Amino acid sequence: MALLLALVIAVITLVSMYLFTTPAWHMPPYISEYGAAYDSHFKLTLITIGIIFFFAQMGLAYVVFRYRDRGGRAGYSHGNTAMEVLWTSATGVVFVGLAILGAHIWAQAHFEQPRTDALKVEMWGQQFAWYVRYAGPDGQFGRTKPELMKESSGNALGLDPEDPTSKDDVVMPIIAVPVNRQVELILRSKDVIHNFFVRELRLKQDAVPGMETRLHFTASKIGRYEVPCSELCGLGHYQMRSFLQVMSPEDFEQWLRENAPPQ
Repeated sequence: MALLLALVIAVITLVSMYLFTTPAWHMPPYISEYGAAYDSHFKLTLITIGIIFFFAQMGLAYVVFRYRDRGGRAGYSHGNTAMEVLWTSATGVVFVGLAILGAHIWAQAHFEQPRTDALKVEMWGQQFAWYVRYAGPDGQFGRTKPELMKESSGNALGLDPEDPTSKDDVVMPIIAVPVNRQVELILRSKDVIHNFFVRELRLKQDAVPGMETRLHFTASKIGRYEVPCSELCGLGHYQMRSFLQVMSPEDFEQWLRENAPPQ
């Protein structure tokens, strides 16, 4: 039985490593400026953890077989404190080191200031839908009031009709952006924590109630990409998704005009 268990552990280890290296499980091609750096860091992390996983699991298989029951009397071992301190410290160094190496990539999207000509887009999450708001021709987002938020009246974001700057705001269920133009995304939530995630952008960020979270990106390839909510937000979480539509600049301007509110 010990030999069988050791073989099972070894087989599971090798199969798992194969599944993580086969292209069928890789991320789709990236479409943002962060893609190359994120993919490179992800590969480094996968290789580092894969090597540790391999030797740890093979060591487990060896111990299962080496110290199998041979009908003798069991002995007691207190362990090796020095070795325990060593591998615990090494694990901490590896994980902290990987986190530090990847921190600058995350900071590029969140802490660096976007360009002055970046397109500002608001994205609001609520159970269980996304709402996207664009400033109209005046270039300003209108005032919102929580007491005015009512989906049945067509005012999901609570736009204040008494504010002139809100009359030309465009509110849509999908996010559309022009290709090769930087976008400053402003994330908000109306109720619980939601999460904006586009795997092709290599971006994932929570939308937290009462907070305004900003990040920026530049989509480099025209197409349609899924935007699921990747934070468990309630019973309807599974159906909460939108789409990122990357368009040519001309098509984007036409799309905005077609969906602008009547004046």
